[in-house]
Amino acid sequence: ALLPTCRGATFGKFVSPVRLHALAASIRQATTIADASSSSSSTSSSSLKGKTYSTAVGGRSRIVDVLDAEDGGFSQISKRITVCGWIRTLRAQKGFSFLKVNDGTTHAEIQVVVTPGAAGFEDLGKQGTGASIRVVGKVVESKGRGQTVEILCDDADHSVKVLGGVDPATYPLAKKFHSPEFLRSVAHLRPRTNLIGAVSRVRNELAAATHRFFQDRGFLYVTTPIITTADCEGAGDMFRVTAGDEPQPGASPKTAQEFFGQASYLTVSGQLSVENFCCALGDVYSFGPTFRAERSNTTRHLSEFWMLEPELAFADLHDNMHCAEDYVRYCAQEVLDRCANDLKFFEKRVDKDVISRLEKIAATPFVRVSYTEAVGVLQDALTRGDATFEYEPKWGNELQTEHEKYLTDRVYCGPAIVYDYPIECKAFYMRLNDDKKTVAAMDVLVPHLGELVGGSQREERLEVLDARLEAAGMNKDDYWWYRDLRRYGSVPHSGFGVGFERLVMLCTGVQNIRDVIPFPRYVGHASF
Repeated sequence: ALLPTCRGATFGKFVSPVRLHALAASIRQATTIADASSSSSSTSSSSLKGKTYSTAVGGRSRIVDVLDAEDGGFSQISKRITVCGWIRTLRAQKGFSFLKVNDGTTHAEIQVVVTPGAAGFEDLGKQGTGASIRVVGKVVESKGRGQTVEILCDDADHSVKVLGGVDPATYPLAKKFHSPEFLRSVAHLRPRTNLIGAVSRVRNELAAATHRFFQDRGFLYVTTPIITTADCEGAGDMFRVTAGDEPQPGASPKTAQEFFGQASYLTVSGQLSVENFCCALGDVYSFGPTFRAERSNTTRHLSEFWMLEPELAFADLHDNMHCAEDYVRYCAQEVLDRCANDLKFFEKRVDKDVISRLEKIAATPFVRVSYTEAVGVLQDALTRGDATFEYEPKWGNELQTEHEKYLTDRVYCGPAIVYDYPIECKAFYMRLNDDKKTVAAMDVLVPHLGELVGGSQREERLEVLDARLEAAGMNKDDYWWYRDLRRYGSVPHSGFGVGFERLVMLCTGVQNIRDVIPFPRYVGHASF
């Protein structure tokens, strides 16, 4: 019954009685259908989750389905089982061998005890950490600490087969601590570590949650182009696209042939493109890679990163803030519900406050404060001596990360949405407020990070948009198609962007953005 409720949700201010009546009818109908099919649907979903496509090894069980089961795997005791994975540790002796095997489905390792009675026992002595292996044995109650069950291979029906061996002398991921900097130098192998494995699972869950959130609320997913001729932000930090043929020495750049007939770039944002669909199909969202040629070498910046960019039709800034808050809180709750074991790992190894922070985000409404009020709060703290800042907070200047963190960590002790920024701080497409000094923009600030979401009500008035383009020194003819949206059936609409890697940082506690994306791209680095 919840599904049609979510799908009928809008972030506008008014819902007609006719729509409410139709929505109630759809809920009653869906409830009847759900009641009739819930049992079969649940069974189908459960069986599919455990399905593997693994005939190459004769079938297998995922380790997560054993160790992370509600009963800790006790229901599988005495059952024959096949698992495949990579050896984390191996202690081979004459009478038996102890292995810890991980298959990437959980950060936990399952212990395997192998005796000489099992086929393949002799081959284990030649292997070590990193070797891939297929184990056939039976599940038994574990006598060791920190684990409920293990696998015993002790008779002729059991076997251990090395699928891919390693040379222990050269394998770079020995069983010891490795710094994040070192792991970036072996990015092709770092997914085998607990840290990157856990990050990858949380990232996967956040991506799935993103689609669930917007699909359940009736948004349409739109894939926007990676190659573009438009600079969304007007900053100019873009990668130019060429066909690889460089002009001859001494030749004028004007004579160099452009593959697309004009200068083209890797996009910094899909927003301008997805607005086209918003102004025709209603609520939409884009979710994909974006690029920025900013020569920044910090822990917060990448040259290639993912952006979530929803656009809400017939919506103002307040609707935009509602949607952004709902999305962030939804993601926090989904990670808490679906990634509990990985979060325990992060809490123990990375950030002791990560779980409590997510619980507060999921449960507590966000504070809303105007930019003018926020600057006043920061200036008062400075005057009282309660805070020191590298950059003095002044009206008209952008809030720096240190200001954002002070607001979330010290003043409001939780997320805050700052809105109505000075016109000088924001992009040309943000709607000019009646005071002519501010725009209808908002940023969602969160503890641990600062800015997570940036958005605005879009400027739907052609004459005002043209004036903003001119003031920014941008050629309005380059944006003729964007301006057409204002010429032909313009509507109030709003949207925001979420740096997906920053969301992963929030949900894991990882401090460096280069460690929350599979293959980081930054100044001087594009390996792998």
